[in-house]
Amino acid sequence: MKKQIITFAFTMIFSLFALNGFTQPPPPPTGAGHGASGNQTGGNAPIGGGLFILLGLGAVYGSKKLYNMKKEDLES
Repeated sequence: MKKQIITFAFTMIFSLFALNGFTQPPPPPTGAGHGASGNQTGGNAPIGGGLFILLGLGAVYGSKKLYNMKKEDLES
């Protein structure tokens, strides 16, 4: 029980620290000579590529676990 409480406490602490990362202000606007019309702000980093990598790795990990489970079932 003590191990579960400690694990929960660490999870909550790290979650609160992670929420702080979302509160960063946007980047400052670029100078007047940027060549585009209107007030342009800095760009954002794309997250689509990283998301697909994580989904792919999760699928590989899950299929490996299923393969090992079925292999153990057949051996016993």
